[in-house]
Amino acid sequence: MWRRVVSAAIAAFLGLLTIAGIGSLGALAQTDVSFKEWTVPTKGSHPHDPLAAADGTIWYTGQVTSVLGRLNPRTGAFREYRTKTPESWPHGLVADQEGNIWFTGNFAGYIGKLDPNTGAITEYRLPQEARDPHTPVFDEAGNLWFTVQGSDMIGRLVPKTGDIKLVHVPTANALPYGIVVNSNGVPFFAEFGTNKLASIDPKTMEIHEYPLPNAGSRPRRIAITNNGAVWYTDYARGYLGRFDPQASTVREWPSPGGASSGPYGIATLGNVVWYSESGVKPNTLVRFDPRTEKFESWTIPSGGGVVRNMATTPDGKLVLACSGVDRIALVDVH
Repeated sequence: MWRRVVSAAIAAFLGLLTIAGIGSLGALAQTDVSFKEWTVPTKGSHPHDPLAAADGTIWYTGQVTSVLGRLNPRTGAFREYRTKTPESWPHGLVADQEGNIWFTGNFAGYIGKLDPNTGAITEYRLPQEARDPHTPVFDEAGNLWFTVQGSDMIGRLVPKTGDIKLVHVPTANALPYGIVVNSNGVPFFAEFGTNKLASIDPKTMEIHEYPLPNAGSRPRRIAITNNGAVWYTDYARGYLGRFDPQASTVREWPSPGGASSGPYGIATLGNVVWYSESGVKPNTLVRFDPRTEKFESWTIPSGGGVVRNMATTPDGKLVLACSGVDRIALVDVH
């Protein structure tokens, strides 16, 4: 659980320079990748999660300064929205079909909805025992699912009624973290405090856990490829893993940066997996092609400062939240 402010010395290192660059590491690198980065307006925000909206804008949670930010990558213009409750520490975010931005108030115990047209924020308060709302995701029915890391819970919010239901995960201290919904409407999530993935039945909210082969595994973020495979970054061991829900089988590959590479933010484009190694300096962006089982790695120009999450754009690009260096990055895959 990340709840510390990165030192002022690191934040001061940022500067106001927008970076664009192309780089690669390793003889196997064949894909052309270019980075463009923008420094967020409020210094020390440490953007946690990014979101690529349907209109081409990029959103992020400025966790430490309790802001939601919007970037127009075509013009470089930013707009920030402060949370209604101070020190909410917004964490994860996702957009609904109407363009509202939903986020988790990590420190303040609520789910928030921002109307970008008016700037109005609606807060859906969680019970007191539901500490640390973490990552949200919508299913096709319009229900919002979210992990509650500190309380070992999974939640479901129905926006039409405001109804919230919470259930505990079976394993104590499981720390539910990243969450995704597959094409059948089933949410899958990572249990960062143990060596398990899990799914939750969208109707009964019954949770089923899937132990990973290595007891030392600590899956943190997850993503799904077009073929339904669930991919996870094993933060503790420096591995990329693949879970097949139909066969209940697991395969793993050591990350190029080694055992201490700290694989973290992850996303998929089609059936190709992208993630960041947060334990190497500077951080790297890694591409893995399941068809060839080959890795390619690129240095993030600004250093990344721990890329805690990433997202994909409708036109096949990647968006990264470069937390420790107060930047948002757009990655073009050529």
